[in-house]
Parts: sequence; structure tokens; C-alpha cells
Amino acid sequence: MSSIALLIVGLSAFVTGYMFYSRYIAEKIYRLDPDFVTPAHEFEDGVDYLPTNRNVLFGHHFTSVAGAAPIVGPAIAVIWGWLPAFLWVVLGTVFAGAVHDFGTLWISTRHKANSIGTLAGQIVGDRGRVLFLLVIFFLLLLVNAVFAVVISNLFLANPGAVFPVWGSLAVAVVVGLLIYRFKVGLLWPSLGALAVLYIMIWMGQFIPLELPDFFGFAPTAAQLDAAGGDAVAAQAAAAVDGVRAGWVIILFVYAFFASVLPVWLLLQPRDYVNSHQLFVALGIIGLGVIFTNAPVVAPAINTELPADAPNWFPLLFVTIACGAISGFHGLVASGTSSKQLDKETDARYVGYGGAVGEGSLALMSILATTAGFAVVVGADGWHEHYGSWASASAGGTNAFVQGVGYLAQGIGIPAELAIIFAAVVVISFAATTMDTGVRLMRYIISELGVEYKINLAQNRWVSTFLAVACCGMLALGVDRGAGGMRLWPLFGTTNQLTGAMSLLVITLFLMSLKRNIWVTLVPLTFLLVMTTWAMVINLIEYATDQTWMLLGVGGAIFVLVLWLSFEALAALRVALGSEKAGSA
Repeated sequence: MSSIALLIVGLSAFVTGYMFYSRYIAEKIYRLDPDFVTPAHEFEDGVDYLPTNRNVLFGHHFTSVAGAAPIVGPAIAVIWGWLPAFLWVVLGTVFAGAVHDFGTLWISTRHKANSIGTLAGQIVGDRGRVLFLLVIFFLLLLVNAVFAVVISNLFLANPGAVFPVWGSLAVAVVVGLLIYRFKVGLLWPSLGALAVLYIMIWMGQFIPLELPDFFGFAPTAAQLDAAGGDAVAAQAAAAVDGVRAGWVIILFVYAFFASVLPVWLLLQPRDYVNSHQLFVALGIIGLGVIFTNAPVVAPAINTELPADAPNWFPLLFVTIACGAISGFHGLVASGTSSKQLDKETDARYVGYGGAVGEGSLALMSILATTAGFAVVVGADGWHEHYGSWASASAGGTNAFVQGVGYLAQGIGIPAELAIIFAAVVVISFAATTMDTGVRLMRYIISELGVEYKINLAQNRWVSTFLAVACCGMLALGVDRGAGGMRLWPLFGTTNQLTGAMSLLVITLFLMSLKRNIWVTLVPLTFLLVMTTWAMVINLIEYATDQTWMLLGVGGAIFVLVLWLSFEALAALRVALGSEKAGSA
């Protein structure tokens, strides 16, 4: 199979979906109003509510939702073959994910930029609101913990990426000051920031930075067994755990401060610069595919699955979460993006367009791992890399980085530089998602504080500390961070269940407006069945393996979602009953 053919088919589907399907939804279903006064204007405060140029907002929204997940998920899911992953990414984005993102941004804008959890209370009931807020809290907990582990592992494997990643923060602050304090136009600060970032990426190969082991962990029994009793090798593995733990702590200290700063100072400019970096990355990968015409070495359907690999049905639909449909996107859309939307008509460009952009990144991940990486290691090497579910989960980002390195060589970029570039891309997007995720956790904790009259929880410094402390404990609580990718199936399942709940809220609102609900009801039904099934499978596995932390978190989420579903059905019965009574 030609990688060029997959690239053309996938991108053509995305463009067609945006041009035609999103226009139909905007005009006939959501009925966007250019004269509607958005919350960004109504509640403008310069911190969270700020009317924003739609291109800048697209950059924030795009990079917040297009974190590491649309790279990691497909890079793991290709263990089942490239065809199931490709079909779910393309069809899931056009008919489910983009509809969900567009819808949550629109419904939040229509309700004073309230979060999707608060909207659940208004549409489903007060108890439904609290239940949804708790589900969202758990999802954000998993998102931030997983991405902290992903970034830490990439810092460990790619020390050349450390300098450009942290240096980009200073660049983002300068851009924010230039745009919002000195009123400089967008163009030159953006181009200058991108140029400085690539200079730092080039410098990164000459100044690799590694963190020392501050903890001095003793080897675990599993590490001693893996080392065959070699105490020196086991201690080396424990030292890696110590370095990883150090990075996790540093990342959450950074996330604490990033999430309490005004959005214009770091969040917006960093996301805007990273959106340009993402477009460059998509361009490099796309051109690499065209110039190398790398064959898709990986099988369309993998008939040589390892014994520990689960069945792709239904696990595919939660392994690839972001990149097809993602509940986290609804949290971003209703949590930060709706507070910055200048005009309601911008929702189509930001919401549906952002999801299409993320789907494109997931498509590139599939091509990088099944063509670029597979060519580097060969068919046998590819099967060896994906020789177990554990190795596929732990090595997904590495396969992507190496695949991008191969494809970039096709357009004349040295392999070592390309690998650092790819690592910076993944880290930058994961970090921007953490920035937004911790900020959203602060909002959720504050909302729960208001609900239960806990004044301390409403303080942004206290709520942010609680958020990062919980995330850090979960990230380090699974084998000192070494087993952090075991969180991925639980993250994916919770993410998709949250997406289903968001679609349910949108569907109920459309019903109240007496509009066509099929565009949201069909993906809602499919997603709810697949993710509930997947959650049951996950819980059985955690119980069998006696992974009590994951069993406890997963079980709590499952109970909350079932309870919320019953509340929604009760609200639906009431709505239908009122409708019949009115017609009588």
C-alpha cells in the first residue's frame, strides 16, 4: 500500500467534511448567529474572558486539543493493523469528533461560557451537574497524569529536546507581551518566535540536558527479576525511575504557575506559536511521505497479534481517543475557548476545524509508524516492536519520533535534527494540554467548592495546588511512573465516556429547540456502547491483575457515568412527557 494514497484519501475526507458537513451543521442544526453577543464580550475581564482573533483562538484551541494523544493513540492502535486505525480516525473525526467539538463550543457560548458539566445541571438536573463535574475531574486527572509521564519519558529518551522545550516558554511570554502590552501585530512576533524555536531545536543537539537522580530509589522486585538478579542493572533501572519522577514533579510545578497566569501572558501565545509548529510538522511529515513514497510495511490487518493484545473491537475506539473523538475537547471548548470566542460564527472554524486538524495529526501518526518507522526497522523489526501490548503502549511515541525522522530525511533534514524536532513537537503539545488541563481542573474544583460551600476550594491558588497534587500522585503511583502508560486504556475509556455524555447534553438541548438530533444521536449511541463495553473489559483486567489504584479510579468513573446516564434518561422522559402534554 502506498503511503501517498492514504495521505490523499484521508486529507480529502477531512476537507470535504469541513466544506460541506460542517456548513450544514452550522446553518441547519446549530444555526450560528453573527450578531450574538458572546461571553468573551459580555464578561470580558482580561484574565479568562477575552475576545480573541479567531486565528489566535484556533491556535490555542488546536494545540490544547491536539496534544500527545492523537500521536500516542494511533501509534499504539496500529498493533491491530493500519486499516482499522485509518478508518476510525477519518470517519470518527468527520462524523463524530468534529461534531462534538463544534457542538460543545456552540452550546457553551449560548450558555454564558458555562462548562459542559454546568450545562448538564441546567439540562439534566442539579444532581447530573455534580455527577458530570466529578467525571470531568477524573478525566482531567488521567489526562494530566498520562501526559506528564509521556513528557518525562521523552525527556529521558531525547535530552536534546530539553533546551528548546523550556526555552520556548520564554519566547511565548515575549510574544504575549508584544501582542497584548505593546500592541504589535500578530505576523512578525509569530514568525520571529518560530524562527527562534527552530534555532533552539538546532542548538539542542549540541547541548543535551539530563536531570540527575534526586531520589535514589531502591530497585523493585520486578526490576531485579528483569535484570536476572544483576544488582547493578536493577539499580540503573531504579535510577531511571528517579529521573522520571524528578521530571514529573518539575512538570507539575510548571503547570501550577502556567495555569494561574493570565491567558494572554503564556497560554495563548504559547499555543499560537505551537499551532504554527504543528502546521510545520504536518507539512514536513506530509512532504516526507510524498518525496519518500514510503511503502506501508505494516499489515492492513495484523493477523499475528501477540497473546496479551486485546481484541480491537471495542478497544480500538478508546485506544484512539483524541484523533477521532475526545471528551477532553469538550472540556477545552466549554472551559477556555468559549470564553475567548469573538463571534459565534467563529465556532465552526475553531471547533470543527480544530478537530479536523487533530485528525490530520492522527493520520500523520499512522503514516509515521506504519510507513516511516516500519521502513527503518523492516517488517520483522516492526513486528518485534509491536510484539506485545506492553511494548506497543510504552514505545508508541518512540515509533512516531523515529518515523518522522525517516520521513524528514526525505526532504533533506538530518536524521538527528529531525528526531529532536519530532520529540519537541510531541512534548510541546502534551505540555500545552497539561497547561489547559490543570486550569480546567482548577475550574472544576472551584465549581465543586461553590456547590458544597467550601470557600477554600474556591481560591485559585488552593484549587490549583489540589489539582497538581492529585495528578502528581497518580502519575507516580503506578510503579513510580514507570507503569504510567498503563493509565492509557483507562484514560481513553474515560475520555470517550465523557464525550458521549457531552453529546447527550447537546442532543437534549437540540431536542428542546425542536431541531434535528441525528447528527449527535448516532455518534452518541455508538460511542456509549463501545466505551461502556471497553470499561467493563478494563475493570476485569485491573481486578485480575490486582491493580487496585486503577480499579478504584475506573470503578468510581464507571459508577458516576452510569448514574449520570440514568439521570439523563429521566430528564429525557420528562421532556418527552411535557412535549406530549403540550401537543394534547
